[in-house]
Amino acid sequence: MDPRSVHSQENSKSSHLALDIGGSLIKVVYFSRSDECLIDDNEGKSSKESLVVSKKYPVLQGKLHFAKFETSKINDCLEFIMRNQLHLGGRQHGGAPDSEVYTVKATGGGAYKYADLFKEKLGICLDKEDEMDCLVAGANFLLKAVPEEAFTYTDGRKEFVQIDQDDLYPYLLVNIGSGVSMIKVDGDGKFERVSGTNVGGGTFWGLGRLLTKCKSFDELLELSHQGNNRVIDMLVGDIYGGMEYSKIGLSSTAIASSFGKAISDNKELTDYKPEDVARSLLRMISNNVGQISYLNALRFGLKRIFFGGFFIRGHAYTMDTISVGVHFWSKGEAKALFLRHEGFLGALGAFASYENQPGSDDSTVRQLVQQSPISASHTGYKIHRPLNGECNDNESIECSVYVS
Repeated sequence: MDPRSVHSQENSKSSHLALDIGGSLIKVVYFSRSDECLIDDNEGKSSKESLVVSKKYPVLQGKLHFAKFETSKINDCLEFIMRNQLHLGGRQHGGAPDSEVYTVKATGGGAYKYADLFKEKLGICLDKEDEMDCLVAGANFLLKAVPEEAFTYTDGRKEFVQIDQDDLYPYLLVNIGSGVSMIKVDGDGKFERVSGTNVGGGTFWGLGRLLTKCKSFDELLELSHQGNNRVIDMLVGDIYGGMEYSKIGLSSTAIASSFGKAISDNKELTDYKPEDVARSLLRMISNNVGQISYLNALRFGLKRIFFGGFFIRGHAYTMDTISVGVHFWSKGEAKALFLRHEGFLGALGAFASYENQPGSDDSTVRQLVQQSPISASHTGYKIHRPLNGECNDNESIECSVYVS
């Protein structure tokens, strides 16, 4: 069946699908109206998080949903969109009522690479938004609209941080995807990409596949839980006979050289446990990102560094390693802060870009949230997080959007 033949704006279950198609992962955000919220059998149930918004405009009650897919398995994403008819909430291209092509907001390199595939399989046109614009817009939206979105993580303790709306800018946004981008954010739409590194999530996944038998990022991350990096990493104590190098502030357990013990050990790769390799690799990349991030924050006198991207995945060891690195190099002056919806910044930014779409009709989102002090449930906004404080891929945010 041609997917365009069953399109109906009035009875469509969802609208405003937005995609962030990266080199490793496809991130999906979509809005569904109340009583029609889509819960895919394979995606699990929604959390009890809720966002309540009020404006003196018509509103649509519903939920924002999140999902992710490996880019190498893009057909799984296409099938998910088709099965749940997410593409049927798109907007007619050019606003022509008899148009047969519908547009969906998308960002990331894959929005260009796979544009023809989406048109062929789903009959939709990807309306491409700038990747950096979307990352910053998504981060600003979360930091302004979602209480208990940002948190610190040290020694196994998560502490949520209250964001002062009058003192949000400037900050450094570090997005750890396949590669890493570091962006100095000075306000809404005001930012500069100041640095980056090619050693990121793609490096962890790629080297992990070569060095272990893991077939997915999540499998590799889970394997690292069981490992001991000290079996492979050369520590300061290994060089100084168990002693620390106190003169320059290095403890005996500080890593002097990632994978350094493999130089002197008369062993082959098969002699090392895969879990130890995964752990060492994860720590190497996390340390490197933390250090480079702080050095760039230092360039601009920034004290707050927000880390996003699906490399982190809410993984305790990753967050702790990044936090320790930032704390060590800044001598405690800078803080690493993490985001609960870390992996969906670009997709959220693409979703928010519907607000700027010309020729909007009564189904077009004009504003996601009212940026005002929290008050009663229908005069401000309020979010209730799950008891465990985690953001899962399948959780949704109940929300209201007002329309033009």
